Amino acid sequence: MPELSELEEKIGYKFKERGLLKRALTHSSYSGGKNNGSNERLEFLGDSVLQIAVSMYLFTNMTTVPEGGLTKLRASIVCENSLYDFAKKINLGEFLYLGKGEEMTGGRDRRSILADAFEALIAAVYLDGGMPEAQRMIMAFVPSIEELKSGKVHLGDYKTILQEIIQQNPEEHISYEVRESGDDRRAKVFFAEVLLNGQVIGSGSGKSKKEAEQAAAKEAVKLMGYETD
Repeated sequence: MPELSELEEKIGYKFKERGLLKRALTHSSYSGGKNNGSNERLEFLGDSVLQIAVSMYLFTNMTTVPEGGLTKLRASIVCENSLYDFAKKINLGEFLYLGKGEEMTGGRDRRSILADAFEALIAAVYLDGGMPEAQRMIMAFVPSIEELKSGKVHLGDYKTILQEIIQQNPEEHISYEVRESGDDRRAKVFFAEVLLNGQVIGSGSGKSKKEAEQAAAKEAVKLMGYETD
């Protein structure tokens, strides 16, 4: 495993309390459980730090974009896909402490593990150096305002975007229903519907369950009045 100092160089921050960094990199499979030194509590905090940092960034720099547009942009930046990409840029998987099982089954490149570890890393920087350092680290990965305005950033994780929109009303609940057609002679096609409190608000199809759900979520986001790319 590479030295932790290499990771500090990659993120441009040197920890005063190195134990925080190690905790951020420790998966529950290594620590012996969720409540035994893993990074899961840091992940919880890091998610909140990331949300406020990105919200302030967008609110301050995109003054003509309405609330709905800001919500969509924030959702695209803080979604699991983006966090995974951020983690891959610094080869975060190489620095993780994993149990033997996770190590043997490709945990160092697992999307959810890397995304969660990146959030934990944000929290560690926040606790060690404060919000200014956490903000600086986050901004090194977030697309520039020029890129966001130009539309060059792909905002295709519509399930996350829809969830972000719905969460503004805690009493609302969304779910997905998926069916498939086809057999050994014909390629399978998946059909998905997304439901809001039991009512269909979007539908779509695709070559996989995930693709169909994304198509349904995209239609729902569009019907709610939000632009889609």
